[in-house]
Amino acid sequence: MRQLIATAFISLDGVMEGPGGEPGYRNSGWTQTSVEFDPSAYELKGREQDEAGAMMLGRRSYEAFSGVWPSMTEEFPRYNEMPKYVVSTTLEEGELVDNWGETRILRSTEDVAALKNAAGPPISIHGSGELVRSLTDAGLVDRFHLLVFPVLLGAGKRYFSDADKAAQRLRLVEQSSYGNGVQMQIFDYLGSE
Repeated sequence: MRQLIATAFISLDGVMEGPGGEPGYRNSGWTQTSVEFDPSAYELKGREQDEAGAMMLGRRSYEAFSGVWPSMTEEFPRYNEMPKYVVSTTLEEGELVDNWGETRILRSTEDVAALKNAAGPPISIHGSGELVRSLTDAGLVDRFHLLVFPVLLGAGKRYFSDADKAAQRLRLVEQSSYGNGVQMQIFDYLGSE
């Protein structure tokens, strides 16, 4: 069985954002402006690249990443080589970029569950808030890698679902704090009550 690992930059109040900023709300770019840069806070990102055997993205994250990451050969060599899975009901094969390696479209949560149940290395889910919320609600995410920034934003895209559901228990398996106030937290999913 493959492990699904969701990874994100989030604010203390659960707002997520890509490191390049997301247009559309007042605090866009907060991952770059809310704290001083500390390279040690991003060690987890390099480790994720080494540990993952594939990458999973929602459609919007795929469209954002596929326009930038293929040219970042020094920063993301492993991600650029590994297979990608895009979960989307609307993306068509002809819309996939041809310079980012093997990419397969999955159409449903059931397709993700089937992929997860096959043998293979871990799959890293980057950003993709809507996808992560859906997969978390379905109990399919095994681990969360979070870089939590010391900022409260109020508005913005939420990383976790606000659905009324049974409590989902997690176990903290690793944590670190950095001089700029960012906290790295890794949680394993234990199940719902």
